[in-house]
Amino acid sequence: QVQVVESGGGSVRAGESLTLSCVFSGVAFDIYAMGWYRQVPGKQRKLVARITRNYQTTYHDNVKGRFTISRDNTKKTAYLQMNNLKTEDTALYLCNAGGTLTSPGNTWGVGTQVTVSS
Repeated sequence: QVQVVESGGGSVRAGESLTLSCVFSGVAFDIYAMGWYRQVPGKQRKLVARITRNYQTTYHDNVKGRFTISRDNTKKTAYLQMNNLKTEDTALYLCNAGGTLTSPGNTWGVGTQVTVSS
């Protein structure tokens, strides 16, 4: 059974950086597309970034140039490097496993909170 666990969230000031990690448990991590989404209370979950098994990536326009998604197949881990954070980046960040470049799979983590203050 596939599971993912996020870590690395925290409270930072605007302009600072954070790196989120998503550790995958199960077999064949290298064939899974991975993604990061974010959600604020009362709103729908939104795509932040996704990466395929072939390292194709896609980003929401709001994070292009500031966030970078990556994966390390040897560690079964996906990362989200977030630079120049803005207050509007404050959200619960969730990891997703499976799916395609543009669509999520069925496996979700519980999330890690990122809070950006001015």
